[in-house]
Amino acid sequence: MRRNELERLLLRCEGLAVLRGVLDSQPARRFLRVLELLADERADAAGMAGACGRLWRELAIERSGLLPDAWRSHLVERLLEDENPFSLAAERGRAAPEAAGQVRTELRTLRRLFELSTGGLLGLAEGRFPELAGLWEPLETRDLPDGSPRREFAAKLAATEDWGERVEDLARYFATYGAGAPGRHRAFSWSGGELLPVRYPDPVRLGELYGYEREREPLVRNTERFLAGLPAHHALVYGLPGTGKSATVKAIANEYAERGLRLVELAKGELGELPRLLEVLRERGLRFIVFVDDLSFEEHEVEYKALKALLEGSVSEPPQNVRLYATSNRRNIVRERFSERDEADDVHLRDSMQEKLSLAARFGLRITFLAPDQKRYLEIVSGLVRERGIEIPEEELRERALRWDVWSAGRSGRTARQFVDELEAELSGQIRRLW
Repeated sequence: MRRNELERLLLRCEGLAVLRGVLDSQPARRFLRVLELLADERADAAGMAGACGRLWRELAIERSGLLPDAWRSHLVERLLEDENPFSLAAERGRAAPEAAGQVRTELRTLRRLFELSTGGLLGLAEGRFPELAGLWEPLETRDLPDGSPRREFAAKLAATEDWGERVEDLARYFATYGAGAPGRHRAFSWSGGELLPVRYPDPVRLGELYGYEREREPLVRNTERFLAGLPAHHALVYGLPGTGKSATVKAIANEYAERGLRLVELAKGELGELPRLLEVLRERGLRFIVFVDDLSFEEHEVEYKALKALLEGSVSEPPQNVRLYATSNRRNIVRERFSERDEADDVHLRDSMQEKLSLAARFGLRITFLAPDQKRYLEIVSGLVRERGIEIPEEELRERALRWDVWSAGRSGRTARQFVDELEAELSGQIRRLW
């Protein structure tokens, strides 16, 4: 690439407007610095060596694995993650034609940068300063994981000569999978007034949960209606500990992540932040489940009053792209004591009791997960054993599972999983000893 071509390309990069944030990363800045030195007649070998070394290091740290070449992979990842007027509007299904025209022009500039692979750029530096030859090893990923929507779109861009032709495809991508962090992560937590991505979410899927298919079905159906834009309920999943309530919510979120569903975990202690969280989520185009695990209140706690207002009785219209899924070990969520039924304490006793009991009723969908009977417990054990490929005679499995049940604190799906964990570890240890 000649010096005047480099100068024109740098000028076009400086003029980026909508997609300016794509190049606002450390690797991108390092990349552009190398281009500047290539275009500078006064550049020396030491300055070029330092710039190329820093670029190599930054790309090695932030490798995304979308494409084999580190720089191309990084550039496409930045494009898919940048939150800008175009990507956010497209996520909400409102991409304006005038913005699309500008993005089309800017995509062609980014395509020019894409043409320069990591090796190609370092090769230009070595060509300018032969004494730098052999300083850097190739920075490529040979074995990429199987296709995800992000990787498939990256491959589509890599095969396209004119990125301007992909504006509509890019808008559809943002509308389906989201922009920024919600486009990359499927689970978040709300903490300190921020939406923080969960980097290693529980990967549990519905096919890995055994024994409660009938109980899960209404929640699955409600989620599908929610994703389809149909009326859908806030949901309360009640049951004893270890019956799979939380796992069900997380599995549903994982199952529908590629259809634009995201999970946001909100701790009970952060319920006062719920109005602020809802305002943040209201502005996004994706659909969110706000997940409150183990929701319960003591008689002196009053946060439930704010929760009631947000579920149904607030002045502000609740966001249509958010539903609350909560789990609880108490059917009515708020602890009720017999002493509260003493009419001498409260002349409006019935009103006070109804205020507490009405919280659960604010959830349009209420599902109960009962402790499994012996038959269901053994079905869960058998399903887990099949999933893990554990070979053990059926009668021995039954006998040992029931013995574990007697010794454990109580029969549940969690108890079944703990038994299978113990069984797998024991049998694996025996196999190793044989070898």
